[in-house]
Formats: sequence, structure tokens, C-alpha cells
Amino acid sequence: MDQRLTMHIVGGNSRSRAAQSHKIFAMGHHAEVYSDLAELLDQHPNEGIIIASHDAVDGGTGQLLDQLADNGIWLPLVVACEAPGVNEVVVAIQAGALDFIALPLSEEGLRRMVAHVHSDAGRHAEARRRLIDARHRISALSKREREVLDWLAQGCSNKAIALELEISPRTVEIHRANMMGKLGANHAAEAVRLRLEAGEWRREKRTAGANRSPDVEPAISGPPPISQRAN
Repeated sequence: MDQRLTMHIVGGNSRSRAAQSHKIFAMGHHAEVYSDLAELLDQHPNEGIIIASHDAVDGGTGQLLDQLADNGIWLPLVVACEAPGVNEVVVAIQAGALDFIALPLSEEGLRRMVAHVHSDAGRHAEARRRLIDARHRISALSKREREVLDWLAQGCSNKAIALELEISPRTVEIHRANMMGKLGANHAAEAVRLRLEAGEWRREKRTAGANRSPDVEPAISGPPPISQRAN
């Protein structure tokens, strides 16, 4: 048998929670039940996985994960729903759920979910921690510091960024130093990595000079010259 897991069942009605816990115990695992998210947060579990009804939080899976993270709970989340549609599954997974399982629980579905948890839960939880940490750091940046980071992520040097933002290279240096300090980054590559981990990187490049007045010639019409790229 697979390693015994503790499964925290949240939301749904009492009959559904009882049926889920019965199936979980029957397969040799342990179940804890909570009527709502507030009760789970009060207990603050630190091991196992969370099986949450799709209606556990009005704001959906993303908001549920944010509330768990805000309370220091990093357990993998599996969303449960009766007759889930493809769109519901896609939305939940994209929001950060580890898996999606149909109710009522079946032995096959539960076994598949447990296998998924064993193979991916640690990696998934660590990725979630990095995402939340990166977003927290980036949220501390000023608007101008974020703009500098955006252009830095495109490989631009301080001089090229200054031309795009119509400020002096020295001012760019100041914003860049402040940005690096707030992010806790020791070099440009680390700052860009945090930008990517935050999930906010837009793959398409910004249109150079998009915010300029019509009579000002754009400073960069394509990728900056190699000599201007950041180290």
C-alpha cells in the first residue's frame, strides 16, 4: 500500500464530507473534516493534503490558495466537485491546485490522486512558495522600479532603459539599485528570475516608445544591441 496520508476535507455538505472520509479511511488513509475554511485555518494543519469542495471559497481556487498561504499553510490542494466540467478542471489547475477529483470519491480516483500527490506534491508546494515569495517582493516595488525591471528582463542596459523611460542613466541606476535591494537580488539574473517566478512576465515585448509623443523618435525599434545588453 502507498504511504498513509492525512487528507483534510473542507467544504461541501456534511453528507459529502462523511462519504469522503469513509472512503479515505477504507483505503487505509486518515481523514480530518472541516465544515469551512475558517475551521481549517483555526486548526492550521502542517501535513497531508487538502481536499476542498469547489465552493469552499466564493473567490475560487486562487483565492483559497492565497488565504492558505497568508496563514502559512503550504499543503497541496485538490479540488473536489460532482461531475466537474473540463473548464472547471482547467481553471482550478491554472489557479494552482495540484489535482481535481470527482465526487463521490471512487477507489480508482482516490488511488490516482494519491499517486499524483506522492510524485508531485513536494515540487508543487515548493513552486507555490516561490511564486508567493516572488509576488510579495515585487509588490513592494514602485511603479518606476517595476518598469526598470520590465526592461531589464528584456536584456536592456541602463542606458537603453534611460532612453525608453526618458530619464537619465543615473536615475535608472538609482531605481535599479532600489529595486534590487527590495527584491533581495544580488545580480540582474536573480531579479529577472523573481519576475518570472511571480508569473507576471509577459512574453511579448512591449512596443518600444509606446508611451512617447508622436514627435519623439523611439530609442529602440527592436532588441537592443549586444553592447547595450545587461550583464
